[in-house]
Amino acid sequence: MAKKKVDAYPVVKFRVIMDTEQDVFRDLEIAADQNFMQLHKAILSAFQFTEGEMASFYLSDENWEKGMEIPLMDMGEGQVAMENTALSEMVVAAGDKLLYVYDFMRMWIFYVEVLELKQGLLSAGNHQVTLSFGEAPRQEDKEMEMMFDDLMVEESIKEESDSVEEEDEFGFGDDEHFDANEFDGYYEER
Repeated sequence: MAKKKVDAYPVVKFRVIMDTEQDVFRDLEIAADQNFMQLHKAILSAFQFTEGEMASFYLSDENWEKGMEIPLMDMGEGQVAMENTALSEMVVAAGDKLLYVYDFMRMWIFYVEVLELKQGLLSAGNHQVTLSFGEAPRQEDKEMEMMFDDLMVEESIKEESDSVEEEDEFGFGDDEHFDANEFDGYYEER
């Protein structure tokens, strides 16, 4: 696929969809000459998240599969960091897709698609939110949800282990608690 140069389009309009049960998305416009660090900050601002966690963009295909990674920091593995990568280097046509992952402990995932490349000036600096749909959850909500799920799983495992006798290698119960009086067959103690 031949890539056309973005320089002729000074503004990129993105739709950023949050991976949540409810529909939550933001349309952002950002100057094409900005880098992925500015897009990272614009997305966090649009969803009222605070900075400070690790993040990465991934070039994606029509099936939203991860491609080349653009990490927050230079990891020294031949990758290009967000700050060193202009949007115009990677985003060249309407329909181009990116996955954005923020906070690898909570795994906030955003689907980012180019809606259009257009001429124009931004009225509010380097980026602006042009459409906001749905209420974004608080950044901490996912952690609480994960902790609750983990506690439920731990409690379930504990209940199961409390109700099941430990078995030996042959599938019999614990020998220390063996009662010869309950044995219906021949038993001889040695």
